[in-house]
Amino acid sequence: MTDNLRTIAATAKKISPAVARLSPDEKNNALQQFADMLLAEKQSILAANKIDMDNANDLSAALRDRLLLDEKRITAMAAGVRAIADLADPVGRVLDEWTRPNGLTIKKIACPLGVVLAIYESRPNVAVDIFALTLKSGNVAILRGGSAGFHSSKKLVELMQAVLRQCNLPDQQTQMVMDKRHAAVKELLAMNDYIDVVIPRGGKDLVRTVKQNATMAVFAHEDGNCHVYVDASADVAMATNIIDNAKLRRVGVCGAMETLLLDRAIAGNHMATLVKPLVAGGVALRACPESLRLLQQHNITATPATDEDYFTEFLDKILAVKIVGNVDEAIAHINHYGSHHTDAIVAGDKNTAEKFLKNIDSAIVLHNASTQFADGGEFGFGGEVGIATGKFHARGPVGARELCTYYYRVYGDGQCRP
Repeated sequence: MTDNLRTIAATAKKISPAVARLSPDEKNNALQQFADMLLAEKQSILAANKIDMDNANDLSAALRDRLLLDEKRITAMAAGVRAIADLADPVGRVLDEWTRPNGLTIKKIACPLGVVLAIYESRPNVAVDIFALTLKSGNVAILRGGSAGFHSSKKLVELMQAVLRQCNLPDQQTQMVMDKRHAAVKELLAMNDYIDVVIPRGGKDLVRTVKQNATMAVFAHEDGNCHVYVDASADVAMATNIIDNAKLRRVGVCGAMETLLLDRAIAGNHMATLVKPLVAGGVALRACPESLRLLQQHNITATPATDEDYFTEFLDKILAVKIVGNVDEAIAHINHYGSHHTDAIVAGDKNTAEKFLKNIDSAIVLHNASTQFADGGEFGFGGEVGIATGKFHARGPVGARELCTYYYRVYGDGQCRP
């Protein structure tokens, strides 16, 4: 274990109490100043990102899209930081309160988790989200980004620390691990004496490594193998728009639709209408035998789907298509093949929709809306440190409130336990 990694972790633990005590005004002022700096430093951020992009020719188009920063995305990052600053402070909230028969008053109070380790791959905006949300929630952050986005993350962390110094706050509230060795991840995951929770954001291999080696709590951001089920009662025009958006708005995000499920009753009459915008957008279809026959009748090219296709997060212009008999078959398919991330139903019948929403075992379920709303900003959180697909503590978009745990305050007037 390198001394540098231990120094980073030990420093984070040491300053954690001071960061937890920061006032809402101190935190919000720093966040607003950081948003200003993001806009003022656009060109230097873009220059750092260009270095990463120039070195990323071996990445897929989807991963290059995740890595890319432009003026529009930097402006959006700044807006997200301001939105987080404008949120109510999550620390110190009274979550529950009651008085016992013996006169003791008990309050359940929100407090920071402590030291948060974030391990992510090729999205530099993740660094901004984690900084803003951990500062807002009184936590300390350690960032270990992927080598693909190294220069972008480094520049952003330099700006974070500069703002913290300007605001007379601990500038090591967010630290970046410069060690690019794969072994560094496992070394950090052994430091549960300093680190309270780890958040992995990346592919299956990264998440698996973290879950297998972490000695602290894990907020796992698993694959986004997301589904849209179009019920027989769906409005076809609405379904067509939702399907198009769910797949093609951005194919490389975790909320992108990867499997389209169609009720047999609607597929027979409207299959071509529903998928033609996708085909026009360059999506390659992998279809079950029944849907393959229907597509061929309309001269739409598709290849046979394999069982593995239904398990796959493509993050590309590839879509699995399957026809099901009813909502029960759709639910069974999603709960078997899905990643418990985000799944949607398009249906006019409210009872069918409610059945779907209640029985899908996923962090986010939607009725008549695109799966690409699986995003902390769209939930009103300002941003997110990830979409947690597990069932421990936080589930779905992890925002500032989800980065808090709680403790109990007990008020008495001399009670002693008999």
